Amino acid sequence: MSTSTEVDLDLTGMTCASCANRIERKLNKIDGVSASVNYATERARVQHSADVDVLTLIETVEAAGYGARVHRGTHPPASNGGTIGDPGSTGETVDEATADPELHALRTRLVVSAVLAVPVIVLAMVPPLQFDHWQWLSLTLAAPVATWGAWPFHRAAAINLRHGAATMDTLVSLGVLAAFGWSLVALFLGDAGADGMRHPFRLLPGWGDAPTSGLGDIYLETAAGVTVFLLAGRYFEKRSKRRAGAALRALADTGLREVAVLRHGVDGPETTVPPAELAVGDLFLVRPGEKIATDGIVVDGRSAVDVSLVTGESVPVEVAPGDAVVGATLNTSGRLVVRAGRVGADTQIAQMARLVEDAQAGKAAVQRLADRISGVFVPVVITLAVATLGFWLGAGAGAPVAFTAAVAVLIIACPCALGLATPTALMVGTGRGAQLGILVRGPEALESARAVDTVVLDKTGTLTTGAMRVTDVHPAPGESADDVRRIAATLEAGSEHPIARAVAALVPAEQRGTLGDFASHSGLGVTGTVDGCAAAVGRPAFLVEHGLEMSDEVAALVAQAEDEGASAVVVGWAGRARGVLAVADTVKEGAAEAVARLRDLGLHPVLLTGDNERAAHAVAAAVGIEEVVAGVLPADKRDLVAAKQQAGHAVAMVGDGVNDAAALAQADLGIAMGTGTDVAREASDLTIVSGDVRVAADGIRLARRTLRTIRGNLFWAFAYNVAALPLAAAALLSPMLAGAAMALSSVFVVSNSLRLRSFR
Repeated sequence: MSTSTEVDLDLTGMTCASCANRIERKLNKIDGVSASVNYATERARVQHSADVDVLTLIETVEAAGYGARVHRGTHPPASNGGTIGDPGSTGETVDEATADPELHALRTRLVVSAVLAVPVIVLAMVPPLQFDHWQWLSLTLAAPVATWGAWPFHRAAAINLRHGAATMDTLVSLGVLAAFGWSLVALFLGDAGADGMRHPFRLLPGWGDAPTSGLGDIYLETAAGVTVFLLAGRYFEKRSKRRAGAALRALADTGLREVAVLRHGVDGPETTVPPAELAVGDLFLVRPGEKIATDGIVVDGRSAVDVSLVTGESVPVEVAPGDAVVGATLNTSGRLVVRAGRVGADTQIAQMARLVEDAQAGKAAVQRLADRISGVFVPVVITLAVATLGFWLGAGAGAPVAFTAAVAVLIIACPCALGLATPTALMVGTGRGAQLGILVRGPEALESARAVDTVVLDKTGTLTTGAMRVTDVHPAPGESADDVRRIAATLEAGSEHPIARAVAALVPAEQRGTLGDFASHSGLGVTGTVDGCAAAVGRPAFLVEHGLEMSDEVAALVAQAEDEGASAVVVGWAGRARGVLAVADTVKEGAAEAVARLRDLGLHPVLLTGDNERAAHAVAAAVGIEEVVAGVLPADKRDLVAAKQQAGHAVAMVGDGVNDAAALAQADLGIAMGTGTDVAREASDLTIVSGDVRVAADGIRLARRTLRTIRGNLFWAFAYNVAALPLAAAALLSPMLAGAAMALSSVFVVSNSLRLRSFR
């Protein structure tokens, strides 16, 4: 595919994993299209070439018997009023059925069907209650259930039949219509309608009776009971799926209806506008108790901001003029005036929501196997049901045994649980991660997190604050400390490295020299001219390589700085090294605890840094790491990760800078600090929004637990079908019990996934 475009389609009409598999196959048959359909999220992610338009994709889905429209995407925060979910809770603040008309209609159908079906089931199960002509009352009550109640199954089966396909609805519809149709024949053409007819209830289908034509038996309780059980299963499944996506909806919506914009300065009059009309540069007012409308910089006021939606941290953060704030976070106390910096889809919340959506749209390797199985499952089950019917008729067991066994096979085999096993766990796991400030890029991260046994941690910005500061200035004998400061600050002002920023801060901009011919050498140093004089700042070896003489006195100053655990930055000009700056970083609060947590997960920690040996070992000793690799260049970081992998280790890499991006991409599991660079975040599998390295251990735990949940779901779904199908085919399971078991299997899988919402 030359140039391709990606689009998400919201799908309607899907009722099981077979539907999703069918839509995916239809889309992938189009030249230049690669599609992945997720049953749980009811969405298709499609990559298509320029000569395939979106209308063609939608028409293809509709031709398959389903509905499609372009996904609206992640809205900017605060665009539609009404809070859908509270990210700090495990429930929703509105009634699900009220918020979802389809769910409301399904609940109505379920309640009416249950009210009608209960008397039918009770009469069939308790023979002493069977009065004269009871069977005709059962027919009167069961007919609406088997027709109107089961209409979603019949309608979907008919649509699929028109398109030459069979899905779960085909199985359910066949089972219900067979039971109801047999009952009609028995009542009107057989002996079941006779006065005084009594119907014994059996859990097993008619064993021990003499073989009969079966026209004295009715199966109205099967038709009504199966319908109610499956409607209940579908209702609870849909409601649970909605709850599973609550975290993402909460992330994408702040519930704001309007924003107070200050068009004429901080003290000017307020103009109320919808949040969607905010533009970059606008000043807007945030009162105590209000949510911040969009990302920006505080211009006036002081307050504490609750950032739990973004970072998962419950302690509010103090902000003052000049501090950055994030849209959708809560202003808890003071009045703030904020200048909008990023709006709409560019805001941090919108980007986080997009990452979560991307993760939920993906498929783990185990799910692809389940999809392939569910795609061929329905035709196999129909064949098995016909074979079961033929076998028992041929074996002389009688029509009732053969019929009930075949219907039980149809009902029990619906592959819903298979289709829900992975995507529901992925929805809940990634949503919960977003609430805690852990962004999972995709299902592959789950597989990787399970296997990792080694964690490589970058030092600066990961284990340390990254807020470097110059602790000492050591001029060489005969040199001026002021000159060393001024030359170093002038050169480093052109670099964005944390050490460079610390050095540049030594001298105010107006007191620096004139910088020319500036060149940065990644991880080594910088060169240029200051007031026309050639100068260099960087590692000792870097200055020697650039022809600057390194005296014994300067070498001694370098050793002294490194002995104290600082990084030694050498400053030289006019052919000689003329001074040394000692630059130190501070260990992050909680770094030692983070290392201990990673050890508890069975990971071997390695400290990796471009800093010198002494400084690296000082930090390693403070946080409890034995293995240290220091003095490495960015490319060396990637090579070290590769070497660990070649030695048979699965490696997680934790970093935050541009120079960590290659290593993050190389690692089996890349974990980026959210306070770092965009490049690092793009190269990672997990992003820790808060920058607290302790959360990295939580991220790995969450990924592992999500994968365990997926595997548990799939085991249950497979085991259920493997165990239940032979029982049904052997006529050891009544159709009504089969319907209950099938519904419960789907509800179990979704409920098991929802347990991830309690992850701490």
